[in-house]
Amino acid sequence: MREIVTFDAYGTLVDFQLGPTTLKVLSDRLDLDNLDVDEFLDDFRVMRFQAVLEAYRPYHEILHSSLRMAMRLHGLEYRTSDGDALVEAVPTFGPFPEVPDALRALKTKYEIAIITNSDDNLIARNVENIGVDFDYVITAEQAGAYKPDRQTFEHAFKTMGVEPSQVIHTAQGWEYDHIPTRDLGLKRRVWINRYGRPGSADYQPYDELTDLSGLPKLLGC
Repeated sequence: MREIVTFDAYGTLVDFQLGPTTLKVLSDRLDLDNLDVDEFLDDFRVMRFQAVLEAYRPYHEILHSSLRMAMRLHGLEYRTSDGDALVEAVPTFGPFPEVPDALRALKTKYEIAIITNSDDNLIARNVENIGVDFDYVITAEQAGAYKPDRQTFEHAFKTMGVEPSQVIHTAQGWEYDHIPTRDLGLKRRVWINRYGRPGSADYQPYDELTDLSGLPKLLGC
């Protein structure tokens, strides 16, 4: 029976440097003496998550609108060029150091695929930066929905021509990936806990690794 290892991209495979990039883009307007940077970035993160729960629109639009709302919340002037700069930066992000070798090892036994909350044109360059051929790259743009919406995963299964029981899903994202996949009947789920966060017994079973380096051994490669 075919088995496919699927991955979230940003934060799992790709070092998604959105926070530092945002601060760099806004450096001319950030009053670091009066702005709680961590709170600002957290608000930006929350607003991106709220946006993907709404009716589908392209990810580059979500980056623009979420940044604009976060900046307004903190009394910062928003310019369209801010969002443009952020969108332009996303395709430049490369993989975490251990990712290419781990993926090459996995390909000796499994098909590999990406299921990502991204636009086709944004993720394409990130995949090039990884430097490993994927059997499938499935985006929110193709699905017309974002994770954690079940539609995104169902579209992926249909595209890959597999049942959920043939899929091992690997992701860092908790609310985007591990919460919605608990009841999908996947063969296995692996949490890449890069940031040492607490897990939850409510969403077991899942395996937990600190990065991708141990995944080939875990999956018998």
